[in-house]
Amino acid sequence: MQHYLVELYTPNAAWQRLPIAQRRQFLGAIQDAMVGLSGMGVEMLALAATQAGIAQASAHQFLGIWRFGDTQARDALLAGIQASGWYGYFDHVNAASDAGGLAAHMAALAEFTQPG
Repeated sequence: MQHYLVELYTPNAAWQRLPIAQRRQFLGAIQDAMVGLSGMGVEMLALAATQAGIAQASAHQFLGIWRFGDTQARDALLAGIQASGWYGYFDHVNAASDAGGLAAHMAALAEFTQPG
């Protein structure tokens, strides 16, 4: 079964205060760490700026979309993001899911009740 992760993030004040040279150094380390991800079953589908001109657009400036062969690969990526210090520089939210289809999703929505 495939698993997915969507990240939405915006540079925060700590990132804005960081000199450009330090930003490049930080991002270079992130890029170097990403080299081996495909061997772990991590597939990057998109890393890009978000588009503001759509209905119900997110206020976040950037997104990442990932696909994984298993939850261990997803959790390894999330652990790496955490360990890198990324969350200290970006206002960030994650959404994860398994693969799904229209019929199962519509049934889940129809039967949804607020937990608790």
